[in-house]
Amino acid sequence: MQTQISQSYQNVEWILVNDRSTDQTGKIMDNLLEVDSRIKVLHIESLPSGWLGKNHALYQGAIAANGQLLLFTDGDIRFHKEVIARAVTALKTEKVSHLTITPTLVAKTFWLKAFVGFFLFGFSYYKRPWKANDSDSSIGIGIGAFNLMTRDAYEEIGTHESIKNRPDDDLQIGTLIKKHGLEQRIITGLPYLSVEWYQSLRSALIGLEKNTFAGLHYRLTMVFVSVVGVFLSQVYPFLTLFNVDKFIFFLSVLNVLFIAFNFVAVTRKMTNFSPYFFFVLPITAVLFIYSIIRATILTFIRGGVIWRGTKYSLHDLRRQNGE
Repeated sequence: MQTQISQSYQNVEWILVNDRSTDQTGKIMDNLLEVDSRIKVLHIESLPSGWLGKNHALYQGAIAANGQLLLFTDGDIRFHKEVIARAVTALKTEKVSHLTITPTLVAKTFWLKAFVGFFLFGFSYYKRPWKANDSDSSIGIGIGAFNLMTRDAYEEIGTHESIKNRPDDDLQIGTLIKKHGLEQRIITGLPYLSVEWYQSLRSALIGLEKNTFAGLHYRLTMVFVSVVGVFLSQVYPFLTLFNVDKFIFFLSVLNVLFIAFNFVAVTRKMTNFSPYFFFVLPITAVLFIYSIIRATILTFIRGGVIWRGTKYSLHDLRRQNGE
């Protein structure tokens, strides 16, 4: 949080939202009131029916804000001191309604780095986030670390009320921007934003429980397509390298080289990780498949999603999202 309030851009109002925390979060936030007069703290004691906690907290923060530009971010994101100034300038210069920035994802262990690298590769492969900058494209994107938008755009897309039960709220913000015919930009922010997404591979798998199935629209058909698709496109080509048929071997080599080219391109664009993680890509692809299956099964076993101590039923999640 300290890097956020230490921005060169001073015309900022900071709304800190304490969403039903049971630790010292609220007290820490209140202490910050004495540090900076631009800070306002909201304490949320209860969650209205139909809302996810984070979405409700962001919505309350937006209501309390007075500015014509709204920035949605998390407290654990580390900001370069110029990032807000540059983002506001970019939004106004480009004359867009929404600007989102991808952060550097910090990972400490080998397998976590490999998994995060594949996740970003798969995300880019599936979502094609760069298309969001194309006015003619229907693809929209939002990154939870940094979603900056005009208040007019926020109200036009229906605020967080329109996505109050979506675990992937950040992505949905970007999608709604495009659906309403508004312009947006996505920027790679390696020098300007960073966050330790997860501390271990295990915590990453647990963290993905809440939004993996949501990203597949709570549909088993989408789960099947995703699992088969990842296996056929990211695992099977490596297995066919061992085929004795020369033609199949040749096609497999070309396929693997194509995957390597794209993996290295995404890795260099979106991370500080070594491109040599490509050599364990089949393993991380299998781990990713496991994460999809695991999240889906746990959602059905639990009857919903458990997020920060609150259970959201699968029935309600599906109903709220028209599934």
